[in-house]
Amino acid sequence: MGRTRVSGLVRPSSRSPHSFDLVVLGGGSAGFAAAIRGAELGARVALVERGVLGGTCVNVGCVPSKTLIRAAEAQHRRTHHGFDGIPSSDGRVDWERVRAQKDRLVDTLRVEKYAAVLEAYEGIQLLVGRGKLQPPHAVLLDDGTRVDADAVLIATGASPWVPPIPGLGAIDYLDNASAMALDRLPASLAVLGGSAVGLELAQMFARLGVMVSVLEALPRIMPAEEPDVGEALAGYLRAEGLRIFAGAKVERVERASGFVRVVFSAGTEETIDVEKVLVATGRRANTAGLGLEEAGVALGSKGEIMVDEYLQTSIPAVYAAGDVIGDPMFVYVAAYAGALAAENALSGNSRRYDVSVLPRVTFTDPAVASVGLSEDAGRAAGIEVMASTLPLSQLPRARAAHDVRGFVKLVADARSRRLIGAHILAPEAGEMVTEAVLAIRFGLNIEDLTATLHPYLTLSEGIRLAAQGFSRDVAKLSCCA
Repeated sequence: MGRTRVSGLVRPSSRSPHSFDLVVLGGGSAGFAAAIRGAELGARVALVERGVLGGTCVNVGCVPSKTLIRAAEAQHRRTHHGFDGIPSSDGRVDWERVRAQKDRLVDTLRVEKYAAVLEAYEGIQLLVGRGKLQPPHAVLLDDGTRVDADAVLIATGASPWVPPIPGLGAIDYLDNASAMALDRLPASLAVLGGSAVGLELAQMFARLGVMVSVLEALPRIMPAEEPDVGEALAGYLRAEGLRIFAGAKVERVERASGFVRVVFSAGTEETIDVEKVLVATGRRANTAGLGLEEAGVALGSKGEIMVDEYLQTSIPAVYAAGDVIGDPMFVYVAAYAGALAAENALSGNSRRYDVSVLPRVTFTDPAVASVGLSEDAGRAAGIEVMASTLPLSQLPRARAAHDVRGFVKLVADARSRRLIGAHILAPEAGEMVTEAVLAIRFGLNIEDLTATLHPYLTLSEGIRLAAQGFSRDVAKLSCCA
């Protein structure tokens, strides 16, 4: 097979035909998981990527945002902690050094977890370029090379979606990627969108000294979570100085001398003047320009690829996985889906895509973590529900840390007493939710949780205490009871 090597990557020669067992479009989490699984099954896999390896998560998503969030938390804790005798000291943030450290981490992980991984699998060939589907199961690269395969897996991810707000296109607005790459911190920022991405970045910038306003069109922030979660989190964010506007419909954006004016209605028309606007209103699948509709691949109303329970598209030899198939858009879901789709494409449809027990985490402080049904969703499903809420003021670990913000709420089926939902607002809530995920997946009940030994003075003990709260007054228990 003729080929030349360009910048350490393999680029196919257009003079030679190329044939593979599987061609994967997209070098992000879903694409890599698919390619690795294909190689493990003994297949010859072509991985097509036109940009940097790693996709959203390592480059402009999870990794950079979470390290910046930790940096902002370190700054915040200098002056905000609950301990007597520990001096508080403020200081100016060196944003350039903070950003540079984030960039070094991203560069390191991109090499260690993506480029170096490819070298470990002889069965995977990286093709640099943009691919377009050629029916029934071939891919045409932008340099004219045709790549043939027994099956094609599309894992091209998603990109930020910008709502049609008058005037927005005329300003230099930010998305999550450009916000984390700013040369300097703005004095003020308006964040459009009060869900996970918007709130994580809003609190991060606020803790780094930026005046932040959050505008959410729906009646409360975190609209997909339990109402108590959004309401409580809004209170904590306001206490840190963020301005939270829920039920705020942005009417237009206007450029003025030295600032941007955001005009919105929340009962009455209001305005805020800021230096920068960050758009965090969701994401849409990257399906444009791939030749999908011409090939007969069915798409949804938001451009997402429609798949069945095996992640097979309307064309039998074409599969899709990750953010390109729409919600839920989480990196761990994408990796799971990529491996599953590759296995089905190569070995027959034997594995069903199942995200029925799906944990979600928002990395605010306190953080939000949830899995399963809310009370309202349980009732809507015809379940007789019961709920128990443990304020963190009743959790010894939180008391010892002098940080009692939040609660643990468990939802159970009143008849079987099985856990059907968990909703946590707490520092490090994401570290607590996995126990509830396992309990729901394997049908554990309240007594299973209360009978399980939990280490004392841990946040995870909150799950056991909340489970005890279904039948006992936790406030009347001793610390270890």
